[in-house]
Amino acid sequence: MLEVSESGYYRYLKNKGKPEKDTLLSDEMQKILKEHPCNDNYGAPRMKQALEQRGFTAGLRRITRIMREHGWLHTPRRRPKGLTKADPAAMAAENLIKQDFSAEEPFRKLLTDITQIQCADGKLYISPILDCFNGEVLSLCMRDNMKKELCIDTVQALKRYPVKDAILHSDRGSQYTSAAFRETLEVLHIRQSLSGVDHCYDNARMESFFATLKKELLYRLPTYRMPMEEVKTRVFRYV
Repeated sequence: MLEVSESGYYRYLKNKGKPEKDTLLSDEMQKILKEHPCNDNYGAPRMKQALEQRGFTAGLRRITRIMREHGWLHTPRRRPKGLTKADPAAMAAENLIKQDFSAEEPFRKLLTDITQIQCADGKLYISPILDCFNGEVLSLCMRDNMKKELCIDTVQALKRYPVKDAILHSDRGSQYTSAAFRETLEVLHIRQSLSGVDHCYDNARMESFFATLKKELLYRLPTYRMPMEEVKTRVFRYV
């Protein structure tokens, strides 16, 4: 008969099921890391915030260990793909911004992208347009999907501004390279600028805005327990 000490038995009970829980956590971490192309700065504290926002509870030491085991800490890793899917055939528009996010006048140089947040009734996709002149959000649309109509409506909201001959920069997601989206830009006389393929830093200022939005607002809210309409209201108030 195998003899086990009392302390060893209780340690066994404590660790029982731990590998399965680690797998669930690591799977969720991987999803988080793949949400945005410029997320190499995710450390354990920020990952803990993101997990808690999705309803996962884990200690900082445990998160650090799992991230280190998977090579997600302090080591270069393959750059994850962004939320939007790039169209490899979309090579017509050039990168007119070239990582210069400064502007001497308003309504001349604009940035856009999509991010998502988990709500109680599904994922909410957030599509803003940012003015490089002062960081003002000129347009903001939110929906439960990320089809091209979300981006088109975001651009159409610019009609109330003097945006003729402005530059609108985005990644090469299929939403932004669709014929309907480009036609909307042409009607408003807006010039399109596209990031290079897998060049996440080509739209770094937009990514920085999303990071701040999540850090200062969304990661502080239990959005996974909140209805989408309530989260929308919070985002509108923030911007």
